[in-house]
Amino acid sequence: MIQRGGQSGLWKIGLAGLLLLAGCGGDSAPSSQSGSDGGRLFQGVTDTELVLGAHTDLSGPIAIWGVESMNGLRMRFEEANEAGGVHGRQIRFVVEDTQYQVPKAISAGNKLINRDKIFAMVLALGTQTNNAVLTQQLEAGVPNLFPVTGARSMNEPYHDLKFTQRGIYYDEVQAAVAYFINERGKQSPCVIHHDSEYGAEIYDAVADQLASMEMSIVASSAHKPTETEFTASILKLRNAECDVVFLATVHRDSILIFETARKLGWDDVDFVGQNAAYGKVIAEVASGASEGYYCFAHLAAPYIEDDLPAAARAWWNKYEAKYGQAPDIVAMESYRAADLVVLALENAGRELTMDGFIAGMEAITDYTDLFGYKVSFGPGDHQGVSESVLSIVRDGRWQTVEQSVSY
Repeated sequence: MIQRGGQSGLWKIGLAGLLLLAGCGGDSAPSSQSGSDGGRLFQGVTDTELVLGAHTDLSGPIAIWGVESMNGLRMRFEEANEAGGVHGRQIRFVVEDTQYQVPKAISAGNKLINRDKIFAMVLALGTQTNNAVLTQQLEAGVPNLFPVTGARSMNEPYHDLKFTQRGIYYDEVQAAVAYFINERGKQSPCVIHHDSEYGAEIYDAVADQLASMEMSIVASSAHKPTETEFTASILKLRNAECDVVFLATVHRDSILIFETARKLGWDDVDFVGQNAAYGKVIAEVASGASEGYYCFAHLAAPYIEDDLPAAARAWWNKYEAKYGQAPDIVAMESYRAADLVVLALENAGRELTMDGFIAGMEAITDYTDLFGYKVSFGPGDHQGVSESVLSIVRDGRWQTVEQSVSY
């Protein structure tokens, strides 16, 4: 089997890219459905084409993730197509905008599975949106590859059509709680979280880890993902004398929380997030309110000023030239996801079947990406990573505190 490493306005996506992505759906004839000898049925494969898809947020509250993830994914798939495709098949990629809304995700998932006849879903974005589509998707025999969420449901219970390449929130947050209690001596932990499935998962992780340490959450505050006013929440947590606050937030509300805390003069507390609340846009906020914010993530944000490997620097320059902006962590993650898909397809061979694709993915046991991060799968083990990087915002950029925190 082939083994190798990766290939050599944040809210916007190039017009050409949008046209390419949207045009892929269209009203084209569905791809053929076939099966292996005695194996499971699959769809989206012809002699010349392989159809993949994603539901994501291109215009809603977390479009900053959705747009960049599609950029990185499309960049790698275009490279594969320009090189002649995978075993002679061109990759056609169909994307649907959910605006991070469950009803739109259900509609998008139904279209991708039943009309576009996708072979696999790649980089679907969001916890509740993935959960809303996942049952139907798995029943249809469509793999869920590398969703942009760390929800436990993306990996548990085990299913041979589910693969992840990022930290699971629950595991990541439990490691974060243990680290801040044991290594930094925090004694009054609190939580501020979305009133959602995502928020509940973070809250449970904190509560469960504290219970194992014979401690409990001192205070908590919940809010809608679209909330913009956090004075009451911050006052509640400050009055409870919290010394560390674990976040179940995303970009915009994280920044607003930090700015509110600064405005109220609350500076003797550590704020700690995870993958969903990590990105350069948080570190670089003009007010400087995020200074001192800690975050656990499966990748550390790259900077062109750093001593990057030659292949990573070449990728950076190509991405920036193509999209007119510097890449962030989700561009790294999405390019890697696409490369893993291409590698699994190469491993599966020309006579592509679903069983062969799964075996091709499980054969990726020693993969290193452009930035030196490792991903590994195997039979019965579809969680690609089991450790995260702890970073802190210093002088408007992310700095690594601990390179490898396992969970």
